[in-house]
Amino acid sequence: MVNDMIQFSLLQISLAVVNILALAVFGIDKLNSKKGSWRIPESRLLLIAFLGPFGAYAGMLLFRHKTRKIKFLLVPIFLLIQLFLMVYFCLSK
Repeated sequence: MVNDMIQFSLLQISLAVVNILALAVFGIDKLNSKKGSWRIPESRLLLIAFLGPFGAYAGMLLFRHKTRKIKFLLVPIFLLIQLFLMVYFCLSK
């Protein structure tokens, strides 16, 4: 009965993990920037944002990180694309 109430697919769990990871990575990079320590390359941050845009966007807003960089305007676009795909696949079932 409990299994019928909450069933998560592997895709849903993967998306949640990737978005949590994206949030953490943006936080770590912001912390490292404040300390003057090693930084995560922007190309890697954008790849993580492409895979986990909800976490990346939350990290940008929460940590005020990469919000002035033009190329990081792609993050909300990634978020909208992923949201559209999620709604599309949920409604097509």
